[in-house]
Amino acid sequence: MRPAAGADPAYLEGLNAEQREAVEATEGPVLMLAGAGTGKTRALTTRLAHLLFTGRAQPWQLLAVTFTNKAAREMKERIGALIGERVEGLQWLGTFHSIGAQILRRHAEIVGLKSSFTILDADDQVRLAKQVIEAAGLDEKRWSGRGLASHIDGWKNRGLTPDKVPANEAWHFAEGKGVALYSAYQARLTTLNAADFGDLLIHNLTIFQRHPDILASYQDKFRYMLVDEYQDTNVAQYLWLRLLAQKHKNICCVGDDDQSIYGWRGAEVENILNFEKDFPGARVIRLERNYRSTPAILAAASTLIAANKTRLGKTLWTEASAGEQVKVRGLWDGDEEARLIGDDIEAEQSKGRPLSDLAVLVRASFQMRAFEERFNTLGLPYRVVGGPRFYEREEVRDAVSYLRLVRSADDDLAFDRIANKPARKLGG
Repeated sequence: MRPAAGADPAYLEGLNAEQREAVEATEGPVLMLAGAGTGKTRALTTRLAHLLFTGRAQPWQLLAVTFTNKAAREMKERIGALIGERVEGLQWLGTFHSIGAQILRRHAEIVGLKSSFTILDADDQVRLAKQVIEAAGLDEKRWSGRGLASHIDGWKNRGLTPDKVPANEAWHFAEGKGVALYSAYQARLTTLNAADFGDLLIHNLTIFQRHPDILASYQDKFRYMLVDEYQDTNVAQYLWLRLLAQKHKNICCVGDDDQSIYGWRGAEVENILNFEKDFPGARVIRLERNYRSTPAILAAASTLIAANKTRLGKTLWTEASAGEQVKVRGLWDGDEEARLIGDDIEAEQSKGRPLSDLAVLVRASFQMRAFEERFNTLGLPYRVVGGPRFYEREEVRDAVSYLRLVRSADDDLAFDRIANKPARKLGG
């Protein structure tokens, strides 16, 4: 039911001025520069709802890309809460990989695959890389499968097929054999009717380049494009997005150059820094009101990030009360850190603060051990958040490998994984 003439739709209620601008600036390229805690997810989901509610596009004409399946589910749930069952028509809302896989399954034969191709996980990629190294007669102790898989992944993140890898980079692995091994790896994938995660976009790019008519059909289909976490996109993702946006140019990218932390896996912060150059006439909308933190935390973060000279710049602010000052403590090692944090938690507990109000964030999972040992010593109950995802668990990967063998008896990667699971004393 539409609102009365002149009345705002209910989904616009509660948006601040910048969020509303981001929602209603539907035509042409838009960069939503959104700091942490500024309500960017709400602005992004409301923008999608607005495009549908106002009739600017049908659900199947919207391409919305996120970085995780969890983010995609949350976005779909939020849009559903705003516009109801029409959200079910959003067939192109998902991760780069899931949408790339959809497109690839429709045109798999162009790159030598069947539509039923298998998507390899990281373990299978390493296992396949080892097979390629062994077949080439190389010393796997010196040139590891994991190392080759890492090089190949890096090339794919940059949109490089074997024939496009710079000659000097071939020497980065196995004394000049890197590209030949990459080619052999891709040939084995084709034989297995398989693709790794990098292929899902690389093959899309190949299809679009070989068949302009197919590219044109998707350019025509996607009247509006929305991209979350744009600062984390790599070169292949950037090329894919630019190709698809060329007809309508109604692309809205949401990101924060201050939160670019995935350079180690191919992310290029230059993608967000160069947005206005890539899309002339783009509108940049800054979401700067923070709903999550205190002025003390924002001041500390702003002072720190100001040292970064390659940024677009924004000034976060909040109406929250000042809050406690941020403390920086230099300690000798992780064990001392755990002892100090344990003492702090006990002090807060003695003041009547519930443990559910307290959280310990670590940079990497290996750092949790010292804290867990300390909390057990002190008798402090705790809950670890995170850990391996469902499909990354060993037992789940094993079960999936059995299913892959049922579907295809020639899947030697799956066989290699489960031949001795459960233990059968095979192979001596």
